[in-house]
Amino acid sequence: MGYLQPDPFLNELTSMFENSNESGSVWVTLKRSSLKSKVQRNKMKTAGEPIDYRCLIRATNGKKTISTSVGAKDHQRFQASYATILKAHMTALKKRERKEKKKAAGGDKKDRTLKMPKRA
Repeated sequence: MGYLQPDPFLNELTSMFENSNESGSVWVTLKRSSLKSKVQRNKMKTAGEPIDYRCLIRATNGKKTISTSVGAKDHQRFQASYATILKAHMTALKKRERKEKKKAAGGDKKDRTLKMPKRA
């Protein structure tokens, strides 16, 4: 699994959403990462060098996994494009069926404030 550049990643993500439109799911995870091992980060910390953290984004449909890494400079542009893709492909979601609330037997609405016991 290699890293894609952000733009090809978004293109692949779009095709994953389109392929899973009828059935299937796409999972997307985001996490903070420095793309360095713990030993390298500790050496940088002791040397006083700043650690460049990036956002690691992974997407999978169960069969295919893609990933990319986005720096702080490109984060705003990537997030805007990512949000546009999500909004466009959330049409396959089904509205949740809610259970009807049971009404009180007396018909009156009871006072639902929480009463604290008095301390002696």
